[in-house]
Amino acid sequence: MKKFNIRKVLDGLTAVSSSSAASQPGNKENDLIPETLQSEHFQLCKTVRHGFPYQPSSMTFDPVQKILAIGTQSGALRLFGRPGVECYCQHDSGAAVIQLQFLINEGALVSALADDSIHLWNLRQKRPAILHSLKFNRERITFCHLPFQSKWLYVGTERGNIHIVNVESFTLSGYVIMWNKAIELSSKAHPGPVVHISDNPMDEGKLIIGFESGIVVLWDLKSKKADYRYTYDEAIHSLAWHHEGKQFICSHSDGTLTIWNVKSPGKPVQTITPHGKQPKDGKKPEPCKPILKVEYKTTRAGDPYMILSGGLSYDTVGRRPCLTVMHGKSTAVLEMDHPIVDFLTLCETPYPNDFQEPYAVVVLLEKDLVVIDLAQNGYPIFENPYPLAIHESPVTCCEYFADCPVDIIPALYSVGARQKRQGYSKKEWPISGGNWGLGTQSYPEIIITGHADGSVKFWDASAIMLQVLYKLKTAKVFEKSRNKEDKPSTDIVDEDPFAIQILSWCAESRMLCVAGVSAHVIVYRFSKQEVTTEVVQLLEVRLQYELNDAESPDVGGEQLPAGGTSSPQTSVSHSHPSTSSSSSDGIRDNVPCLKVRSTPLKQSPGYQVELVVQLVWVSGEPPQQITSLAVNSSYGLVVFGNSNGLAVVDYLQKTVLLNLGTVELYGSNDPYQRQPRSPRKSRQPSGGLGDISEGSTTSEDRCKSPTSVSPAKSLSRTFSRLLSSDLAKMSRKLSLPTELKPDLDGRDSSFSRSRSSSVTSIDKEAREAITSLHFAETFARKGEAVATPSLWVGTSLGTVLAVALSLPPPGEQRLLQPVIVSPSGTLIRLKGSILRMAFLDSTGAIIPPSHEPWYEPNAFDDRDEREKARKRRPVSVSPSASQELSETHYAVVCSEKQAKVLALPSQASVKHSITETSFVLRSDVVQMGSGVCVACFCANGHIMALSLPSLRPLLDVNYLPLTDMRIARTFCFSNNGQAMYLISPTEIQRITYSQDTCENLQEMLGELFTPVETPEAPNRGFFKGLFGGGAQSLDREELFGESVAGKASRSLAQHIPGPGGIEGMKGAASGVVGDLARARIALDERGQKLGELEERTAAMMASAESFSKHAHDMMLKCKDKKWYQF
Repeated sequence: MKKFNIRKVLDGLTAVSSSSAASQPGNKENDLIPETLQSEHFQLCKTVRHGFPYQPSSMTFDPVQKILAIGTQSGALRLFGRPGVECYCQHDSGAAVIQLQFLINEGALVSALADDSIHLWNLRQKRPAILHSLKFNRERITFCHLPFQSKWLYVGTERGNIHIVNVESFTLSGYVIMWNKAIELSSKAHPGPVVHISDNPMDEGKLIIGFESGIVVLWDLKSKKADYRYTYDEAIHSLAWHHEGKQFICSHSDGTLTIWNVKSPGKPVQTITPHGKQPKDGKKPEPCKPILKVEYKTTRAGDPYMILSGGLSYDTVGRRPCLTVMHGKSTAVLEMDHPIVDFLTLCETPYPNDFQEPYAVVVLLEKDLVVIDLAQNGYPIFENPYPLAIHESPVTCCEYFADCPVDIIPALYSVGARQKRQGYSKKEWPISGGNWGLGTQSYPEIIITGHADGSVKFWDASAIMLQVLYKLKTAKVFEKSRNKEDKPSTDIVDEDPFAIQILSWCAESRMLCVAGVSAHVIVYRFSKQEVTTEVVQLLEVRLQYELNDAESPDVGGEQLPAGGTSSPQTSVSHSHPSTSSSSSDGIRDNVPCLKVRSTPLKQSPGYQVELVVQLVWVSGEPPQQITSLAVNSSYGLVVFGNSNGLAVVDYLQKTVLLNLGTVELYGSNDPYQRQPRSPRKSRQPSGGLGDISEGSTTSEDRCKSPTSVSPAKSLSRTFSRLLSSDLAKMSRKLSLPTELKPDLDGRDSSFSRSRSSSVTSIDKEAREAITSLHFAETFARKGEAVATPSLWVGTSLGTVLAVALSLPPPGEQRLLQPVIVSPSGTLIRLKGSILRMAFLDSTGAIIPPSHEPWYEPNAFDDRDEREKARKRRPVSVSPSASQELSETHYAVVCSEKQAKVLALPSQASVKHSITETSFVLRSDVVQMGSGVCVACFCANGHIMALSLPSLRPLLDVNYLPLTDMRIARTFCFSNNGQAMYLISPTEIQRITYSQDTCENLQEMLGELFTPVETPEAPNRGFFKGLFGGGAQSLDREELFGESVAGKASRSLAQHIPGPGGIEGMKGAASGVVGDLARARIALDERGQKLGELEERTAAMMASAESFSKHAHDMMLKCKDKKWYQF
């Protein structure tokens, strides 16, 4: 175990690291702190991906294993079993998945990609792997079909040909169906790409082929010729069989369905236009939109089901996409929220030649997955148990809390359970395959997401699951404008004015504070009781950046009198018409951006509004967006800052304690020479956090440091208007907690730009934003003897300032006497914007900010209980006044470029340069087992960990290139080696940097494949058996095997063995399924060896036979010859 001596480190630091520097060593000779964390405790790996598959493109279902697979446009595969069993894998090429086919009940899946490759995935291991791939060189794949219990896959191409692939060896058969043989010789036109292939359910020797142009061919595989050809003058989109194999149905581009008898190719038996208006004079109905897919499913007891997507008439403008279910004489049109990508009907049997008995329809939409219950009247949907609604409104920020108090998840679940919608199907979720993993992690984990519509969602993320617990709608506090014209002219963003930018949550006291894009802060308390708030408490704050301007109003005093609730800077408003509004010349002043509702607010159990704080317009200039936020339940304070300054609010007394421009925080210590600025007249660029760009951002957008605030220029209105559309796009793309504006003067904006804060003179219009805030009970002043409550403030110019807090005694006094806030004079400087601060005690353990335990705020019946709770001493884990004077704390500060550790109260420091060429996007001080470390994510894609307090590098992995600002804005680290970020607008990717978790991951992951008996084949019946009815089987091996069909052309496709071959399976298989898989592999290998042995024996027998034949012939020849005739 390595001992850390701050004095030795400080003495020998220059030798150790060229980029490190140290000030005076600490007072105490032996500040020994054992550092338990070593680099072998760290390893980086992806754990799970949650959420809806982004840009889905295809889907399939295994009716025996009950597993659903979804493929996406970026080559991702997502597999879903029972709730809690899901898996993500990725095709290396990144090409779109155009089709998926399960080898039903075999634990394998075939995927066809847009780059004309097909792949075989092995699902019998916890992390599926590709066993084989086949890449077509000369033809483009358009459709694949794998019959149930067959090893021969039919592959249709754009040229209209059909190739046959052996799924076991992934080799092509020499048997090919050429398009010119399939269509009539007399037709000169090409029939178009193959859009459908399937075999007749009753006769495997007959294959139906649908060509895009409208031609359908029934092909006899044995005689290698077409039995029948069916032509229709509209393009075909899909085709489906009746289970008896005597009829099939086609869907067409003019919104019609045609039903054909197999043996009457002349014309369809029936033509239906499900959504067409039928004219009275017997003419053809008006054409409709194409029917993209149709399924035809039969039932024993009643009419068959025809289920189709598309086909609406052209006059239904603005109508939502629909799924139509036709059953007997009834037609149900089910409207969907998003366009339909694909749908599948779930049936009781996997056999295509039996009554299908459909019971549900899975509908894959562009942004949702819906499962419809066909067995209940009204076709209700099933309640979706997967966490697919992350993107219900776009995610604008998130926080991750591992190792929470154990009572918080049940508390959130109990209030969230009341929010559930009604009217779902009563049945069990039908996708129920797989088995859960054996989770060894037992600590509670919570992810909180803030959204563009102002909602906040709490998710249970324990082990490797994700489940929504509770949803809070913050927009309820404000009055909504009824229509566009109603919009107040004070809005600083055109859309999503309620979007959440920053979250601050105390898990122990359950206090929640959110900052929104319209420069508003809302403080919430957690309550299990419903309450009606007559008047929402509101504070309006005037935060402005004024410097040496003669006409500027006096910046508010640092301390307010006890009862004082207003000053030139602040106003407390209980009656909501704003304190003052536009002055006579139309300049907006003292008006907030949003209007708080004036009617009583009914608040359900859960999070309830305690206080709303709004920044107001200042002489025609809109308030700047909030860049940092912190709440502390023990002190009853909430603090926030932006590019103008800092405000400290006492939410118990509902007063503003401190309201200072950033410059005033320095007092006489200001290291910069600043010049006065003129107030900016233009509005802020419009565009909130709403739609986090779904495309990739431009290189220029990526090159902005997410925490730097560029100088705000005094633009003319016209210039501002010209820029607003571009800035709106950009602001929406980046939408980071810090307002990001481009460098309008075109300064170098490369990633490697160094924003050194060591300059003594700064750009005359640069604003210094508050970027980080931290409450701590520690030594705010140098040489202080007692740890006291304090607030630490970090700025975008790399300065950390400590502010001392003097709190009245708890109980009655706390509500009557003022909290005194006074700058301490402590000033720490780093390079780059400050991102994170934390404090360690003398043993090197984290000192969490003090908090009070949660109590029920609405216990009206028991006033005494409430008073007791008020008087309880807040839980403070920091040292009390009685401790020795020699007690040392360590302040840990991390900026975009450096990390620094200071011994308090002596303020001796050790510094480490994290990155020279890039900058840190996210940094957190986290608990890892018995130790503490600093975890950082850099803009160049590196993930790093540094030990504390010596800042030794423990981990540095080039994890992912920053291709998207969404990752920068949503990346967060948590305790126990957990981290997460949004990999796409709809999905959360969780990773771990802990060696333990990486090792246990295999056990925690769920099993996708479970051994299940395949259902029995349908009984043929006595008469069918007697008179030759029923299903005809076909020896495909005989037809397609090499001995008969010959070898395929080598140049047509190339075989690529996958990484998950037999060796891969051996390593990955574990548990019961693993044993079964291993037994199967062993059998396969044994079979292979036996096969080889048999072949060798046969070859030896053949050669022996030929030898004996030759010998016999020789004997006959020589029988009558004399010796001299030889």
